[in-house]
Amino acid sequence: MSETLTLKEAANDYELVRQNLEYLREHWREQPSLDLLAERNGLSAAHLQRLFMRWAGLSPKAFVQALTIDHARKLLRDSASILDASYEVGLSGPGRLHDLFVTHEGMTPGAYKARGKGLTIRFGFHDCPFGKVLLMMTDQGICGLAFADQGEEQASLLDMRSRWPEAIYVEDVNATAPHVGLIFNPAKWRAEQPLRIVFIGTDFETKVWQTLLRIPLGQATTYSDIAGHLGNPKASRAVGTAVGRNPISFVVPCHRVLGKSGGLCGYHWGLTRKQAILGWEAGLLTNRSQ
Repeated sequence: MSETLTLKEAANDYELVRQNLEYLREHWREQPSLDLLAERNGLSAAHLQRLFMRWAGLSPKAFVQALTIDHARKLLRDSASILDASYEVGLSGPGRLHDLFVTHEGMTPGAYKARGKGLTIRFGFHDCPFGKVLLMMTDQGICGLAFADQGEEQASLLDMRSRWPEAIYVEDVNATAPHVGLIFNPAKWRAEQPLRIVFIGTDFETKVWQTLLRIPLGQATTYSDIAGHLGNPKASRAVGTAVGRNPISFVVPCHRVLGKSGGLCGYHWGLTRKQAILGWEAGLLTNRSQ
C-alpha cells in the first residue's frame, strides 16, 4: 500500500477488494482471470490491477495465489521451527518488525476477574485498510482492536464491551487516532517508539496471546504447535478458544493461525478479512524485497 494513501482511501479500496475476495474465496480453484474480475466489477483490467497493487502491492493473480490452500500449507511447512527459533532468541526474525515495535504487559488476574471494574477505556472508530477499526485503550496501553464493516460499528462495540462489562467507556477519537495511524502504516514502525499494548485476560489466554506475537510476518502456525510450545500438546481446543478471544486483532496476529491441514479456519472478524490481511502482509513483504 502506498505511503501516500490515506486510511480512508485504503478503506474505500478495501470495500471493493472485499467484494472481490468474497468471490475469490468461492472460486479460487478456478483461478479467475484479471479480465473476468474486471468485467464483474464494470472496470477496466488496468484500473483493477492498479487498485490491487495500490492496496496490497499484489496483482489480482498473485492475490489469488496467496489465498489458495496450497499457499496456506506452504506457510505452515516450517511453523514449528519458526516458533522454536523465536523462543530461542526472543524474537521471530527480521521479517517481523512487530517484535521490536510492540511492547506488552498483562493486567493482574484480579483486574480481569473484576470484569473491568475500575478501568476507564477510551475508544474510537476510524478508517483503516480493512474497513472500520475500533481501537480501545486504557492508561496503560491499547487493550482492544476490532473490525467492522460499514453499518456494523455498534455491534462491534457491544461485542468488545461484553469482555469487560464493568469498565467505564469514553468515546475519544482524538486519543485513539494517532495509534491507528501507527498500527496500519509500517513505515512508521520504530523500535525506539514501541506501541504499548496491555492484555486483559486469564493467565492461559495471556500466554497464548504472547505466543501469537512470535509468529513472523508472512508465516503461520497451528493451534497444536502453540499448545506444544505452552507445554500442553493436548490443549489445542483450549488454544483455539483463546486465539478466538484475542482482543487486539491485527497487532496480535491471530490471523496467522491456520488449521493443521492449511485451511484458514475461523476468524472472529470474518474469513474474508482474514484473507485480506494475509494478502496485505504478502504485499508488504513483496515491497520490502524489491
